Amino acid sequence: MSAEHSEEKGHAGHDHATGANERSLKIALALTMAFLIVELVGGVVTKSLALISDAAHMFTDVAALAIALAAIRIAKRPADAKRTFGYHRFEILAAAFNAMLLFGVAVYILYEAYLRVKAPPEIQSTAMLVIAVVGLLVNLASMKVLASGQESSMNVKGAYLEVWADMIGSVGVIVGALVIKFTGWSWVDSLVAVGIGLWVVPRTWTLLKSSVNILLEGVPDDVDVEKVKETLLSVPGVISLHDLHVWAVTSGKSTLTAHLVTEEKVHAERDILPVVRDRLADQFGITHTTIQCEVTPCEQTDETNHFRSAAEGLKHDHRDDRS
Repeated sequence: MSAEHSEEKGHAGHDHATGANERSLKIALALTMAFLIVELVGGVVTKSLALISDAAHMFTDVAALAIALAAIRIAKRPADAKRTFGYHRFEILAAAFNAMLLFGVAVYILYEAYLRVKAPPEIQSTAMLVIAVVGLLVNLASMKVLASGQESSMNVKGAYLEVWADMIGSVGVIVGALVIKFTGWSWVDSLVAVGIGLWVVPRTWTLLKSSVNILLEGVPDDVDVEKVKETLLSVPGVISLHDLHVWAVTSGKSTLTAHLVTEEKVHAERDILPVVRDRLADQFGITHTTIQCEVTPCEQTDETNHFRSAAEGLKHDHRDDRS
C-alpha cells in the first residue's frame, strides 16, 4: 500500500510567497541597476578601487537579481511528462551560479588590490564618499524589500546576501574615503577593497554549500533524519522502516519516501498513514510524502539500513541471542 500527500494550503502559501518574492526582486533590481551605473562611472572618475570593487559586486547583484527573477518565473511552469517535479530546481541552479560568480569577483578584486598596493593612484576622496553614501542607502532599501523572502527561498537568500555584502562594502568605502580625506593615505582604498573581498567569501561558501547539497539530493539542513526515524518508528503499529529518503526539490520544499513494516492487525490507511502525515508536517514541515506500508520487509530491504522500533529491536536481539 502506498500514499502520496501534498497539502493544498502549503501550495497556496508557497504561491503567495513566490509572488511576494517576485515583487521584491523587481524593486531591488531597479534600485541596484540604477546605482550600478552611478558607482561604476564614479569609480573610474575618482580612480577608487574600493568603489570599482563595490561596483563589481553591484554588477553581480544585478546579475543575481535578474537570474533570481528569471528562476522564479521559470519555476512557475507546471510539471510535465519530462519533468514531473516541475522546474523548481532552476532556483537552486541560479543560487549556485550566483555564488560562483561572487567567488570570481572576489578573486579579481584581490588581484587588482595587490597590483595597486605597489603603485597607489591619487584618489578623489570627496566624490568617493558621496557615491558610497548613496550606495549605502540603495543597499539598505534593497535589503529591506528582500528581507521577508530570504528565509523561505534560497534563491532570494542568495540575492539578499549579495546586497548585504554590498552594504558592508559601502560602509567600508565610506570609512576608507574619510581616512583618505583626512590623512591622504591612498593605500587605504586597496585595503578596503581587499576587506570587501574577504568578507564576502565565507558567506558565499555557505550559499554554495547549501545549493550543492540540494542538487546532490542531500538531507535538507533543517531536517534531522535521525529524529525523522524516531518519529516514524514511534507511530503505534509500526515495527520497522527501511528505504528512508529525505531530500529537497528546492528550498522549503522537502520530500520524503519510506517503507514501513507494520503489524498485521493494523489498517495502514486508517491507523498508520494519517498519523505519519500529521507528525511529519507538524514536526518537520514535510508535507510531500510517499509511504509504502507492508507486513513483511520487501526485497528492497537492506539490513544495514533497516531500522526497528524499540520494542521490535528488543525482540530481534532476543532472537539473535537464542540462535
